[in-house]
Amino acid sequence: MTDPIADLLTRIHNALGRGHASVLVPASKLKMEILRVLKAEGFIGQYEREQVDGHPVLKIQLRYIGEKESVITGIRRISRPGKRVYVGCRELTRVLNGMGLSIVSTSKGLMTDQESRRAGLGGEVLCQIW
Repeated sequence: MTDPIADLLTRIHNALGRGHASVLVPASKLKMEILRVLKAEGFIGQYEREQVDGHPVLKIQLRYIGEKESVITGIRRISRPGKRVYVGCRELTRVLNGMGLSIVSTSKGLMTDQESRRAGLGGEVLCQIW
């Protein structure tokens, strides 16, 4: 797999499209940090690390509004292995006028675009979620 972050985002998007309550993804530290940010911002429910057939996986509880309308309406990978996207703190744009967020990899760890602007840090824009 050449892009594990895109795989994580695609699995979440596909599970939401099918109305699943949870989804399993292969575990990594970077994926756990992305899920930490998503949980803190209210886009997903709980997540936990499990073992399936001897391999570590992350079980993600998806959130819905009402019956089957998902909290996440859109998700987009910005920086890819073939084209990295780095921005300064002043160049970070708002996602849907503040209704969504960008996840930025900074020297102080992963944080949202708003936290990054507040801290005065730029970095690699991993993805946008709204």
